Amino acid sequence: MAKAKILIIDDDPDIIEAMRIILESADYKVNSGLNGTQGLEHIDEERPDLIILDVMMSTMNEGFVLSRELKRNPKYKQIPILMVTAIGQKVGIDFASAAGDDTWLPVDGFLNKPVSPEILLEKVESLLQKR
Repeated sequence: MAKAKILIIDDDPDIIEAMRIILESADYKVNSGLNGTQGLEHIDEERPDLIILDVMMSTMNEGFVLSRELKRNPKYKQIPILMVTAIGQKVGIDFASAAGDDTWLPVDGFLNKPVSPEILLEKVESLLQKR
């Protein structure tokens, strides 16, 4: 029996495929979108149990904007968001410490890329248990 449905929103197909392999090996059902627009379409169609979200996609802050939009919408705000990104390395800011701030970074978890398979699975399981 399949576990939870997870949506990966990232503009890098290689990252999506690597995460897909890891998550499907743990029996999760995985879908993906290459940007915020595709991600929103998938969210509307399938109502994922968890969203894994990159930051830098079509714009440098697309993931930040999308996370705020989702958490402000009563229809989506209960879906946990795990932000997995390399933006901290690019700009030199520790975004992980701001994760969970309802205004600035309304996500439920934050991991810096690259992330090990074990850490990814631990964080996904932890967030899914909290729902």
